[in-house]
Amino acid sequence: MKTTDSLSFQEKYERDHRRHHRMVLLARTFILIIFLLLWEGSTRMGYVDSFFFSSPSQVLMCFLGMVKDYSFFTNTGITLLETIASFLLVLLISMLSATLLWHSQKCSEILEPYLVVLNSLPKSALAPLFIVWLGTGINTIIVAGISVAVFGSVINLYTGFRQADEEKIKLIYTLGGNKRDAFFKVVLPGSVPTILSNMKVNIGLALVGVIIGEFLAARRGLGYLIIYGSQVFRLNMVITSVIILCVIAMGLYEGIQMLERCYQNRL
Repeated sequence: MKTTDSLSFQEKYERDHRRHHRMVLLARTFILIIFLLLWEGSTRMGYVDSFFFSSPSQVLMCFLGMVKDYSFFTNTGITLLETIASFLLVLLISMLSATLLWHSQKCSEILEPYLVVLNSLPKSALAPLFIVWLGTGINTIIVAGISVAVFGSVINLYTGFRQADEEKIKLIYTLGGNKRDAFFKVVLPGSVPTILSNMKVNIGLALVGVIIGEFLAARRGLGYLIIYGSQVFRLNMVITSVIILCVIAMGLYEGIQMLERCYQNRL
């Protein structure tokens, strides 16, 4: 009898959970549809100037034109490649740096103020320097993407490493382990949620940095299309590129969330 009751309770919970997610999805879709209808209607009735604000129908036509002449695939692919490269390099650099800071207390005390200052520095101010140092091209854009995310990522990961369970670390040392054992058996496994949360932030920051780099040093990419479109008053291209960026950001974020859910299901 208890087994039947527990199963029925579990089934009821899962049914309510699915219903909740369907309601959330429907509400999001409803809000989006209403926004698009109001946007389209206001431009057709003349309340909003479609030359400056475009409209969903014009954005769709611009998107189809970009697909037809393959500029969508070229520019989106380049921006996506630069973003993923920047994100992976940020993850590698921040993991190695945070590990070094955790391993050496003296090193962390020396470098932590510099990391705080560099993280507070407006990264757009560094982009012109990157152009002078590295020239125009993909290397400059990737470095710009790294610069936006890496310092905050190092600080967050180092803070997460320091919050590892001290009792477990003491147990490792008591059983004859060393600092390497403590890191790989306690600190790193216990910091996986922090790492995944940090990755969700960094993927968006890497995209922001890449777009800043493309504004200044690119001849292809969505950032270049936004600047070029604004210069020649092709605002449909600008708004279409911004919407594509929103979709890319959402897709990358969902990819990290899927990785997080896979980790949680394994626990």
